[in-house]
Amino acid sequence: MKIGFIGLGNVGGKLSGSLLRNGKDLYVHDLNPDLVAEKCGAGAKPVSGPAEMMRLCDAVITCLPSPAASDAVMQEMLPEVTEGKIWMEMSTTDEAEVKRLGALVIARGGAAVDCPVSGGCHRADTGNIAIFAGCDRDTFERILPLLTTMGRRILHTGPLGSASVLKVVTNYLATAHLVASAEALTTCAAAGMDLNTAYEAIRISSGNSFSHETESQVILNGSRDISFTMDLVKKDIGLFQDVADRAGVPLELNPLMISMFDDAIARFGARELSPNIIKRLEEATGLSVLAPGFPPEMLDDEPEEPGYEVIPTGTQRPQT
Repeated sequence: MKIGFIGLGNVGGKLSGSLLRNGKDLYVHDLNPDLVAEKCGAGAKPVSGPAEMMRLCDAVITCLPSPAASDAVMQEMLPEVTEGKIWMEMSTTDEAEVKRLGALVIARGGAAVDCPVSGGCHRADTGNIAIFAGCDRDTFERILPLLTTMGRRILHTGPLGSASVLKVVTNYLATAHLVASAEALTTCAAAGMDLNTAYEAIRISSGNSFSHETESQVILNGSRDISFTMDLVKKDIGLFQDVADRAGVPLELNPLMISMFDDAIARFGARELSPNIIKRLEEATGLSVLAPGFPPEMLDDEPEEPGYEVIPTGTQRPQT
């Protein structure tokens, strides 16, 4: 199978690296020629653009920064979609938009999947990240070998669009945990607690979260580098708000977080690293929330393992 990959940024560069590392026949494209050259140096093949990518490849993966970017790429690819082609949208995007674009692909005889990842850039780099996949079961079976090459835990979430809903749900929760961790650590510092001890108390207790185990470490180090920026957080929790609004859910916490990130972006810039949401509290208190011994970035020290399908609790493994 010839695989195309469009979008070689923080996440896409790592996911495409897993495909190359595992010997897949990969074609790549990005607006940044240096990123393309890097992947071609590792064995990928370049293409002139999205149209040629879809024409040459059996499956084309997009991993792009916004729904608008995905739409622009799809408009170039669509004339080249024919029977049996697969579009795999790995961007964090809007449920309604992925359904709209997917319907265009399906109308031309292709298949469409939304398959975003979750678990941090450090796990995307090692092929140990989780992947959600929204599509019909037959298409899922066709792409499962690709997904298990890029990720470890693969969840078939239901029809097209369902994976995008769950992705923004998980990003909303990660943001809530980040904001709560920032408040907890700042309060510990203000109360005179040793922050190394505070970190461990949270980690081994009911207060723990994935965000604490990762983002709190780079907060305390001072690098605040989790390879994710405030504008991306704002986009993701905005998409979650859209899901809730369409469903008629009167959220209270998420609108507050949107306001907090709007304020942080106004103060520090859209491309500020997202864990620096704590700077609002550091400035308000005059504290520097730092502690020795924590790493400047997260690395996945688990060995790469073959991926597998996760079966939801209370359901049976589909018969193949």
